[in-house]
Amino acid sequence: MEPTFHQFSELFAQLGLASDEAGIRSFIGQHAPLPDDVELAEAPFWTPAQSALLRDELLDDADWAEVVDQLNLALRKPA
Repeated sequence: MEPTFHQFSELFAQLGLASDEAGIRSFIGQHAPLPDDVELAEAPFWTPAQSALLRDELLDDADWAEVVDQLNLALRKPA
């Protein structure tokens, strides 16, 4: 079975966030930069369900891990 690679917009949709380009840019601009000592899933702007989804995707689902890593990197850069 081939691995599935998800797009950034799909992750935002999974998180219940605006998944169009403007919505993604706005979210990142509002929440970046995330301090280095804060794990992505533990950031204060996530709901408990969003935190759980991010944590689960990183630990359990290699299909989503790459795009979750991309989100992590995007939120570490200064807006």
